[in-house]
Amino acid sequence: QVQLVESGGGLVQAGGSLRLSCAASGSTSSRNDMGWYRQAPGKQRELVAVISSVGSINYADSVKGRFTISRDNAKNTVYLQMNSLKPEDTAVYYCNLQNWGTTRPYWGQGTQVTVSS
Repeated sequence: QVQLVESGGGLVQAGGSLRLSCAASGSTSSRNDMGWYRQAPGKQRELVAVISSVGSINYADSVKGRFTISRDNAKNTVYLQMNSLKPEDTAVYYCNLQNWGTTRPYWGQGTQVTVSS
């Protein structure tokens, strides 16, 4: 089992910044992908950004140039620095971990990000 604990969500005005953190514990592999997804009311969950344990990164087009994902492998922690936030970034943000060679994804409990206009 893998446990993911997120922190850092909150309320911010448009143009502001927030930093999300997600710490993993339990049966984590040294080879995995960690990422962030988000789900707005009435919408499907969507990928925001993902980073592998070897450093490859992918971003959703909607956040490129504004969000930065990073990780500390020694701490099994992934971060999402969100700058120039927009009201459309409002959503519950979920941390995700996928060990390579497995089919089961792990999810955090979610953290609310609200951007006011």
